[in-house]
Amino acid sequence: MNANFLQTPIAYLKGVGPNRASTLQSELGIQTYQDLINLFPHRYIDKTQYYKINLLQQNTSEVQVVGKITHIKSVAQKKGNRLVATFLDDTGKMELVWFRGQKWIRENLKLNVPYVIFGKTNFYNGTFSMPHPEMELLVDHEKGLKIYMQPVYPSTEKLSNKGITNRVLSKLIQQIFVELNGKFTEALSPKIIEELHLISKSEAMFNIHFPKNQELLAKAQFRLKFEELFYIQLQLIAKNMLHKKRIKGFPFDKVGTIFNDFYSNHLPFDLTNAQKRVLKEIRADLGSNAQMNRLLQGDVGSGKTIVALMAMLLAIDNGFQACLMAPTEILANQHFIGIQELLEGVGITVSLLTGSVKKSARKVIHEQLESGELQILIGTHALLEDKVQYKNLGLAIVDEQHRFGVAQRSKLWHKNTIPPHVLVMTATPIPRTLAMSLYGDLDISVIDELPPGRKPIKTVHRYDSNRLKVFQFIREEIKKGRQIYVVYPLIQESEVLDYKDLMDGYESIARDFPQPEYQISIVHGQMKPVDKEYEMQRFVKGETQIMVATTVIEVGVNVPNASVMIIESAERFGLSQLHQLRGRVGRGADQSFCILMTSFKLSTEAKTRLETMVRTNDGFEIAEVDLKLRGPGDLMGTQQSGMLNLKIADIVRDNDILKTARYYALQLLKDDPTLAKDENAVVNYTYAQLVRHKNIWKYIS
Repeated sequence: MNANFLQTPIAYLKGVGPNRASTLQSELGIQTYQDLINLFPHRYIDKTQYYKINLLQQNTSEVQVVGKITHIKSVAQKKGNRLVATFLDDTGKMELVWFRGQKWIRENLKLNVPYVIFGKTNFYNGTFSMPHPEMELLVDHEKGLKIYMQPVYPSTEKLSNKGITNRVLSKLIQQIFVELNGKFTEALSPKIIEELHLISKSEAMFNIHFPKNQELLAKAQFRLKFEELFYIQLQLIAKNMLHKKRIKGFPFDKVGTIFNDFYSNHLPFDLTNAQKRVLKEIRADLGSNAQMNRLLQGDVGSGKTIVALMAMLLAIDNGFQACLMAPTEILANQHFIGIQELLEGVGITVSLLTGSVKKSARKVIHEQLESGELQILIGTHALLEDKVQYKNLGLAIVDEQHRFGVAQRSKLWHKNTIPPHVLVMTATPIPRTLAMSLYGDLDISVIDELPPGRKPIKTVHRYDSNRLKVFQFIREEIKKGRQIYVVYPLIQESEVLDYKDLMDGYESIARDFPQPEYQISIVHGQMKPVDKEYEMQRFVKGETQIMVATTVIEVGVNVPNASVMIIESAERFGLSQLHQLRGRVGRGADQSFCILMTSFKLSTEAKTRLETMVRTNDGFEIAEVDLKLRGPGDLMGTQQSGMLNLKIADIVRDNDILKTARYYALQLLKDDPTLAKDENAVVNYTYAQLVRHKNIWKYIS
C-alpha cells in the first residue's frame, strides 16, 4: 500500500489543489507524494532555543521569541506604507514590520495574545525589528507537531510569490506523515540494518524532515545517503553481472608465439608494475567465457598504448583481428605510426583508415580486412562505416571513449556475430568516487605509475607582466635545440575573439622571434585539415621551433623534443584541460616546463586551479580537485551524470558512505545473486520498484 500511496498525484494532497500542484511541478519537478517526501531540506534552523528581547545581539541572524502584540500602526514611507506592530515580552520590546500583505495581516493579528515569532532581526536607532516574521499562536505552537529544528527546503521566487513558502512546504510534508501514520516500507535487509546500526526507514524519514536533535539528524542523513548510494551500486553491479552472464565472448585461451616473441625480442623497454598488473587483468577477462567490458585509465604518458597493443597481439594469437578507434585523425595517425614502429620485424599487418585515406587505398583495406590478411586496423569514425567488414573481429579498443556517443560505440560491437571484447581507454583521470558511480558496470583498470626515466614536468604560474622574462627563457630553450608550444584558449561562444587573441599572439611572437633565425607553425580550428596537417608535420620534423595553436593540440601530438608548454589566459581553462595540455610535453628525456600565463584579475576558483597545477603532476589528485570545484554534472557532461541526480547523497562529500554502499552491494550479490533469499525480499522489492523491471534477476540466475 505504501509504495502505491506515494505514487498519488500531488494535487490530491490536502492543502495542494490543481494550482499549487502545477506550480510545484514546474518549479521543483514534484508530481507525486513520493517526490514531495523526497524533497529533503538543505539546512535546518535550530528552534530549541527561545530568546529574551533584552538578550538579543546585533549579529544574531535568526531568533525565536515568545511575547504579545500590544499595538499596530501604519507608517507612511516613500512608496506606500509599512505596517508596524509593537511586540513585548517580560524583558523589553521590539518591532514587527510588514511591507506587503498588510490588509490580511492586520485583520488576522490578535492583540495581547501570546505568539511565538521567528525571523531575522535588524537593529536601528537602539531598537530591534523583525521584518515579515513567521508567527504562530503559542497555544497552537504547543499543540502542534514539535519541530525542534526547522527544515529549510529548496525554493524559488515563483514559489514564494504564489504563497508556497517554506512553512507551507513543511505543512504539506507533515500532512503526508499524517496520512501514512508515519510508517514507511523498509528498503534494507535486517542484516544490513543490524551490521551498520542503522535507524529504521520510518525513523529516518521523520528525522530528516523534523529532527528532534543533531544526533538523530546525523543518523537519518547517514541512513538515507547509504540507501540511495546502495541502490545505485546494486544497479551497476547487477548490470555488470547481467552483461557477463548474457553476452558471451570469444575465449582467447592461449598466449601464443606472436605475443611471446614481441614481449621477449621487440619490447623496447621494461613494463612498469602497473602495466603488468593491468595486462594480467585484461588477460583474465579475455580468457573467460564472457565478453570483456573494461575501462583502462592512465595519466598522460603512462603507457596505455603498449598495453592496448599487447592485448591486440593476444587476439591475433587466437586467430582474431583487432581495431583501435581514436576521436581525431591526428591521434589515429599517431597511434598508427607508434604501433607500426613497435611492430617492425614482428610480421603483423597494420593499416590506417581515416577520412583522408584515398578511395583506392580504402578498397585495398576493405578487401584485406574481409580476407583476414589485415590483422590490426587503426582509424577514426571511418571504422564505423557499413563497408568496413572484418573476417573475424575479436577485440575493439576505443581511445578517449568519452568523445564518442553510445550509438557510435555500439556500431563497433556489431562488427561480428558475437560482440568483440571491448577495451575503452581514457587519459582523463576519473576520480574513484565518480568512476564507481558512472562506470560501476565496467571493470576498471588503472595505470598509476609513469615509465622510469620520465622527469616530472616543472609547472610555474606567471603574470602577463613577466612576459619578457618568459620570452628570454624560450630563447634559451631553443638554443638547447628544444621546441615550444604556445596555446591559446578556444571557447565556442567567442570564436571570433579567440581567433583574434591567437593572431595577436602569433604576431607578437613573430616580432620577438623573427625569421630566418626562428621558424613558427600556427594551427587552429578554422584551417583546412590538409593545412593543419602540413603545419603539424613541420613541427614534428623539427622544421619549426615554436607551435602557436588553439586547443586542437590537446590530444594527439607526440613530439619528444618539445620541452616547454606555454598556456596563455590559463585562467580560462578547466583543470582537466590544463592537465591534458601539460601532457603534450615531458615525453622525452629532457626536463620539461609548463608556464601558466594569466592576468592579475583572477577568481578564487581560478587561483585554486592554478595552485593545484603548480603543486602536483598527479592526474588523479587533479581530477579530485576538479570534481570538488565543478561537481559531477559539469565534469562528466549531463548525459553521463544524469543517473547521478541524487536526492540527498553527494559523491564528493559522501565518499566514505559510497565505498561502504558499494561493499555491501557487492557482498549481497555475491551471497545472493538473484535476491531470492527471504532476508533480501525487501531489497528485491525496492530494487524492482526502482528499475521498473521486476524480472531482471531471472536473466542473471
